[in-house]
Amino acid sequence: MRAVWLSLVVAAVVIVMPGCSRATRAASLKSEKERKPAPEFALKDANGHTVHLSDYKGKVILLDFWATWCGPCKVEIPWFKDFERENKDKGFAVLGVSMDQDGWDVVKPFAHQLDINYRIVMGDDSIAALYDGVEALPTTFLIDREGRIAAVHVGLTSKRDFEDGIKELLQTSAGASMAALARPE
Repeated sequence: MRAVWLSLVVAAVVIVMPGCSRATRAASLKSEKERKPAPEFALKDANGHTVHLSDYKGKVILLDFWATWCGPCKVEIPWFKDFERENKDKGFAVLGVSMDQDGWDVVKPFAHQLDINYRIVMGDDSIAALYDGVEALPTTFLIDREGRIAAVHVGLTSKRDFEDGIKELLQTSAGASMAALARPE
């Protein structure tokens, strides 16, 4: 009886495994048709400069809504620093949108303490509303090179899920760019 049960389990695994391994895209990425344009904004950075989403046109963007008091945000920030460092020369950028009500008085020391290497802007309720009412922190958007929202992560997400999405968006975008260059005019 035990041998029959074991055979059934092995057969089930063999049937299921090929289906799992065929996935060619990160589970969290939306299909090209499902992607909507990321809303444009104008927010101030720590130096008082106005930052527009369109300043990042042509890049894959990780847009992170966060706050200094948010525990899961503190877990993800070191990952985002790594992603920025590893991918900035590949057409990638991290942009943090702080939702701290106390403003730069708390954000600047926090960012300095964590040695955040990516740009931070100050958000408010109006920017949250533009992005479908960001109601939980962290909420992180992966935006493709065409400025469309490819993934939305609400709450703490695995580092691997972010890595897979970023890698696919960078590869897909790079492949599309190479194909465009190869086309005769």
